[in-house]
Amino acid sequence: MAEASHLLHLSVAEQGKVYLLEGRHAEALRHFREAIRIAVSAKAPEVFFRHYTQCVLESLELSGDYEEIIAFCHEADAHYLRLDSAEPIVAKDHGATLERLGVALLLSERRDEAAEALKRAVERAGPGQLPLAEALSSWLVRGLGVPPTVLRQAQQRHHYFVVRKETVERRFARPLPRGGGASPAASLLR
Repeated sequence: MAEASHLLHLSVAEQGKVYLLEGRHAEALRHFREAIRIAVSAKAPEVFFRHYTQCVLESLELSGDYEEIIAFCHEADAHYLRLDSAEPIVAKDHGATLERLGVALLLSERRDEAAEALKRAVERAGPGQLPLAEALSSWLVRGLGVPPTVLRQAQQRHHYFVVRKETVERRFARPLPRGGGASPAASLLR
C-alpha cells in the first residue's frame, strides 16, 4: 500500500508540473497540494514535501501571487531560525527560501526588503550555492534596476525553476478527478 501511495503522489505531482508548464496554475496548485497531502499521509521522505512545496511556490510566482509566497517564506524563515542548525542541507534549504522571498519581494517592487532577503540567502547558503541570489544581490547593491524581463532571463539562466520542460516525466503524470483533491486544511500552503 505504501508503494501505491508513493507512486500516486509522484504521478499527481508530475501532472501538476504539466499544468504549470501549460500556465494552468489553478490545476497545477490543486495537483501539487494533493501530492503534498498524499506524501505526508504516506510518510514519504521529507524530500518529496520540500520538492512539492517548491513546485507550489513556483506556480504561485508564475501566476503573480507574490503575497502568499512572501507570507510562506517569512514563516519558513522563522522556522529555520528556530532550528538553528549548521547542517549544510538545512543551510541551503533556508537560503533557497530566502532567495524565493527576495524574488517575490523584488517582483512586488519592495526593493530594499528584496536586497536584504537576497543578502541573507547568500550568507546562509554559502558562496556559489545560489547563483541567482548572488547575481541579484550584486545588482541591487550597485543600484541597478532589475526589470521583470531581466529577472526572468536570470532565473532561466541560473536554473532557478525546478519545473522545466526537460525535468518533467509526462509519462508518469496522472490527473486528479475534477473537483477532487487538495483539502485546504491538509495543505501547508493554502
